[in-house]
Amino acid sequence: MAAQEMNLVGHLSELRKRLIIVLGSFILFFIAAFVYVKEIYNWLSQDIEIKLAVLGPSEILWVYLMLASVVAITCTIPIVAHQIWLFVRPALTPKEQKVTLAYIPSLFILFLIGISFGYFVIFPIVFDFLLSLSEGMFFTFFTTEKYFRFLLHMTLPFGFLFELPVIIMFLTSLGVLNPYRLQKVRKYAYFVLVLIAVLITPPDLLSDILVVIPMLFLYECSVLLSKVVYRRKQKLAVAA
Repeated sequence: MAAQEMNLVGHLSELRKRLIIVLGSFILFFIAAFVYVKEIYNWLSQDIEIKLAVLGPSEILWVYLMLASVVAITCTIPIVAHQIWLFVRPALTPKEQKVTLAYIPSLFILFLIGISFGYFVIFPIVFDFLLSLSEGMFFTFFTTEKYFRFLLHMTLPFGFLFELPVIIMFLTSLGVLNPYRLQKVRKYAYFVLVLIAVLITPPDLLSDILVVIPMLFLYECSVLLSKVVYRRKQKLAVAA
């Protein structure tokens, strides 16, 4: 009993250490991004044909905090993945350690691809469609807060969703998931993904469709990749 308690204390201490490293990294990246937030803002707003406005001093601070937070989250993702790997490493075999370590750069790359997909593909389509609805009816006037909040809703979720295949591959390699379990819960997963799409997008059918289709595609890709990892793991087990 005493040994189990000492083991639990050791795990909690290790978890605390990993969380402190992650939090410290986020703070450092946040400070760096906050220093260069004007350059980030100018780059994001260089192609905007409409003028953005602020309705009060607090909105300026909100934009600074939002942009710095997104950059900090993006830069912290590989560190989070590495710290998780370090935490679970003692429970893995040397071969599993090498395999799972390869997932870390993939998480970061897929996050960037997801954000790029949302920013360069989904966001322009949805934004132009919504603007077309106001032609001849309204004078379009956007506050900086509203514009960037809308931009975040159209981009940031894709960054996390594009990591789904790698996360499922990682969990499959650890034995937590398998493709047959994923197939069994497919209809529930579809429901959850559709619900997420409806919640993160503006209330129009086009936005929902443009977000739902990539989500479902990513899930099916995740199932296929899980099969590959699962079969490879079984072959290795038989060979051993």
